[in-house]
Amino acid sequence: MSDNKNLLPVVKEHYGRMRNYIDGEFVESTSDRAGDVINPATAEVIATVPLSTKDEVTTAVDAAQDIFEEWRETPPNIRVQPIFRLKTLFEKHYEELARIVTQEHGKAIDEARGSVRRMVDNLEFACGIPSLMMGENLEDGAAPGIDEEYIRQPLGVFAAVAPFNFPAMVPFWFWPSAVACGNTFVVKPSEQVPITMNRIYEIIDDAGFPPGVINMVHGDKEAVDTLLDDDRVQGISFVGSTPIARYIYERAAANGKRVQCQGGAKNFLTVMPDANLSACMPNIVSSCLGNTGQRCLAGAVLVLVGDNADAMVDQIVAAAKEMTVGNGLDETVQMGPLAAKRHYDRVVAMIDAGAAEDNNLRLDGRGVRVEGYENGYFVGPTVFDHCDPKSSLIQEEIFGPVISIVRVPDLDAAIELANSSRYGNASSIYTSSGKAARQYRYHVRGGNIGINIGVPAPMAYFPFGGYKESFFGDLHGQGKDGINFFTERKVVITRWM
Repeated sequence: MSDNKNLLPVVKEHYGRMRNYIDGEFVESTSDRAGDVINPATAEVIATVPLSTKDEVTTAVDAAQDIFEEWRETPPNIRVQPIFRLKTLFEKHYEELARIVTQEHGKAIDEARGSVRRMVDNLEFACGIPSLMMGENLEDGAAPGIDEEYIRQPLGVFAAVAPFNFPAMVPFWFWPSAVACGNTFVVKPSEQVPITMNRIYEIIDDAGFPPGVINMVHGDKEAVDTLLDDDRVQGISFVGSTPIARYIYERAAANGKRVQCQGGAKNFLTVMPDANLSACMPNIVSSCLGNTGQRCLAGAVLVLVGDNADAMVDQIVAAAKEMTVGNGLDETVQMGPLAAKRHYDRVVAMIDAGAAEDNNLRLDGRGVRVEGYENGYFVGPTVFDHCDPKSSLIQEEIFGPVISIVRVPDLDAAIELANSSRYGNASSIYTSSGKAARQYRYHVRGGNIGINIGVPAPMAYFPFGGYKESFFGDLHGQGKDGINFFTERKVVITRWM
């Protein structure tokens, strides 16, 4: 475990009370409800976040609705100019934003940098909207002299409800494309990690968007329900747990809204006997333990195929032991704390339950202590072997640094195991066989498939997939799915007499 004190330059000890951003201005919330923002490495309060009232959320929607017609009439090449400027501003503040992500979430600094880079990627994608938003036409498409075409049009106000595990990146799966298409937007950051988005909106304020085009309101369920019930909000984007995804999907859809809800996950990594294990091992371990296991594409179940599983398990345990745990701002750290005390308690409880189910606990991450950060929410790498496929370790989402190993005789059994899960977010196979890889990607019911890739995270120009209880909706975030979600296609049939 790391005791390196050579941290990055000092970050703020306290960020004060977060403010909403409505109609181009930062405004103090009048709510008498608020929450503490905790640095998970130290368990210290570093900010206060207001839990905004229904009226404050409604005011943000008012602002977005009022500017919508003017914004949609702005030519696309003009709409993307603030996005171009924002990309340049984010490059300037790149390191600062990464450090804030680490400070409020806990993830290792390199992982925070990577998430900020993916955030910027979505801005770059949205800058191509003049081409991405084009329709199609066909002369004489209906009959001689009758032409047919479709055009894309924005719908109005959209909103995103963001998760805690990627404070910077996830809202950018949605709003840049929505705004570039001519819609207006309201972001509701996670009340657990609001500092990053608050700082991002300070930078957005310098990019030159017309007031009201993009707004931010802090809050909890009351704020979310207000967005779900407001008739002027045309669609909701969400990333989080399956129970909340299902709730948002059902309530928003009942109110006639478009909905895209990314839910929970239980991702399977299948390792074939012909896999180049020495080359794959760093990728396998980082998939399972990176971001302290708190990402929806994290490897959770390691499926070992064939007779040489003992040797593979020994290598996995040895590699996991090498992971350096500590304050994510330390450049030598590979794994930071869990993001909150309640997450820590849940992960420890699930390790306790797994051990009680007679699974073979090969590496126990409970009780980890990091010198100088004794109050932090640290759980070390944990490895279970010979797991029962029906156990909680295999069936339930843990969202922590826990590797659960199942041994199977062949590829068909591995595919059957992956497909038996109620989740379908991601799945990966490590192999040297093109035939096995094709069979895996063909048959596994998962939205994001990795071939010798443990975290198959789509780039901004591809949709972020999800099957079964990992996704509720029809059109996913990012890529052309995002463009379709944030626009309506209008068919025009023309005849001139």
